[in-house]
Amino acid sequence: MHLDPKREVTHSSVGRLGIALFLLIVLMAVFAPLLANHDPIEQTIHSLESPSLNHLLGTNHVGQDIWSQLVHGARTSLLVGLLVALLSTILSAIVGTSAALIGGLYDRIVMRIVDAFIVMPLLIVMILVSAYLGAGLGATILLLSLLSWQGGARIVRSQSLSLKERVHISAARGFGANKLYIMRRHLIPDLGTILIVDFIYSVRRAIFLQAGLAFIGIGDPNIVSWGTMMREALDWIFLDVWRWWLLPAGIALSLTIVSITFIGHALEPALDPRLKDEANV
Repeated sequence: MHLDPKREVTHSSVGRLGIALFLLIVLMAVFAPLLANHDPIEQTIHSLESPSLNHLLGTNHVGQDIWSQLVHGARTSLLVGLLVALLSTILSAIVGTSAALIGGLYDRIVMRIVDAFIVMPLLIVMILVSAYLGAGLGATILLLSLLSWQGGARIVRSQSLSLKERVHISAARGFGANKLYIMRRHLIPDLGTILIVDFIYSVRRAIFLQAGLAFIGIGDPNIVSWGTMMREALDWIFLDVWRWWLLPAGIALSLTIVSITFIGHALEPALDPRLKDEANV
């Protein structure tokens, strides 16, 4: 399964749109200090002001600049999404390929653990565990990573069971290559495109879950995030501030998730080549 991810995305109109939207969010995050004309967590006496030249999206209930919070919120979302996706994809690759190569009792135990995690109510587990780990950004990243690798591991194992029977891997085994060598030099490189797709969807899931946790009040209040902005805006929605407080944060989060979904859709032929013609429209 040797599809070129770059070609799959650039030859799909949906993929190109996803890349453009995602780059816009990335640029907003990278240049947040330049785009923001105020400290996003600095409180002032100018609370609940309407948009103006000094405060492009007005201020919130404690006088913080909403535009500055919006652009810095992109940093939080992308940081969580990328780190969680990296850690969970690494776990998926290691667990999935090792289960396929070793097999036997190890494979059965690992797959039962994966099944147990998959059927767990993820949001409830995260709420309960967060009460013990704390609400810091690092704890959130760790928690999301530990609860996000199971689906990818099952896909990786399924593909690895097929790949390990191929001629080049059988030849490597015949020359005395151990399982670690086969995993590192053959299986994981052959699974590269699938791991990329898993990584992309893990980014989307992590961004959505982090925003959801912040929205229900689980998170560090000193860290700016879109979920926290939306939760605080709802408390003041009766003042009609939703237009410049709630709506921009919701749109930014939605565009980020949609852009990643479009990129993932363009790469789905890596998981099912029958979707190739559909993705290139």
